[in-house]
Amino acid sequence: MTPFSKLASLLTGASGVGSEGLMSYLQNTGFLLMEPGNAVMILLGLAMIYLAIRKNYEPLLLIPIGFGVVAGNMPYNPDLMPIGYLDVLGGQESVFRLFYYGVKSGLFPPLVFLGIGAMTDFSALLSNPKLLLLGAAAQIGIFVTLIGSLLLGFDLKQAASIGIIGGADGPTAIFLASQLAPGMLGAIAIAAYSYMGLVPVLQPPVMRLLTIRKERLIRMKPARRVSQTEKILFPIVSFIVTSFVAPGAISLLGMLFFGNLLKESGVTRRLAESAQGALNNIVVIILGFSVGTSTQARYFLTLDSIKIFALGAFSFVVATMGGVLLAKFMNLFLKEENKINPLIGSAGVSAVPIAAHVSEIIGREYDPKNHLLMHAMAPNVAGVIGSAIAAGVLLSVVGK
Repeated sequence: MTPFSKLASLLTGASGVGSEGLMSYLQNTGFLLMEPGNAVMILLGLAMIYLAIRKNYEPLLLIPIGFGVVAGNMPYNPDLMPIGYLDVLGGQESVFRLFYYGVKSGLFPPLVFLGIGAMTDFSALLSNPKLLLLGAAAQIGIFVTLIGSLLLGFDLKQAASIGIIGGADGPTAIFLASQLAPGMLGAIAIAAYSYMGLVPVLQPPVMRLLTIRKERLIRMKPARRVSQTEKILFPIVSFIVTSFVAPGAISLLGMLFFGNLLKESGVTRRLAESAQGALNNIVVIILGFSVGTSTQARYFLTLDSIKIFALGAFSFVVATMGGVLLAKFMNLFLKEENKINPLIGSAGVSAVPIAAHVSEIIGREYDPKNHLLMHAMAPNVAGVIGSAIAAGVLLSVVGK
């Protein structure tokens, strides 16, 4: 008897099972196992895919995460399926859960930092080192949000993981949450990446509110030329210094500066291209998809998740304010020719290079010939370092 005849026999009752076999099949399809929470999460995943494709909001991350959300919330009967649970947080072994091990173990975020380092040019920061302070100031969003999380009832580890959203750095948020609050990782990761994509929406109102027209028209003097020797020494010296300051961030900072050294050394071009190309793409795909599959409705659709999203928006606003206000304060002590356009202070959040582009766009609204992009890249890349240091400090203080 062929497989098709067996199926026909089952459905028509010739096998003795009849309508009972058909009903058994139907009861184990996704149509009958679908719960309202699964439907909501699937719609959320589809919305993320839509925003990535139509609005170009972080497509390289939102598409893998969005599709992972859909896959992680497809209903089925785990007692009958040999593939194992899709519940990557506490189920049986499955392909999805094996992928998720790279997130849970903290493996994927450092590999992403390797790619970021290989793609990053620190010349703007080296040419004007004082702009490093703007990147540091933007990290105030992390610590203010941490306090707000505590006031809303989260414990210290959860609050630290939520606070890191203010750093506007998805891999850093995933890294810290995986170590301190793995049960909240899905909500924290999606909040972090969603708000990174919404930087062009969230930041401009804050930038305009905190600056006056005269400040927005400030033209900064051209950056000086940075030597190759400086570019090579920077990742080495920076890694040593930051590792002493925040040992908890060694895995992130080590891979960031290692990737940058591969780029700037001039003798490891193939390795740098692999780090920023094929390797980074593979890791981003698996990381995003794995994070998405961790957002099962029973874990994600909670009051805590709503609080996390609200705190995430708050943290981005505070981080933007921190960078802009410090730039204004620094101008009180700088000569006229050295003044900083406060609009680049918003780029202190480490959403690279989106935040720097926002500074450029807002600046050109008031002076079409005033190009702030290269200046804004200095606090932008400083924000990447700052958020990793903040994560390392939090991990050292509140970790095990």
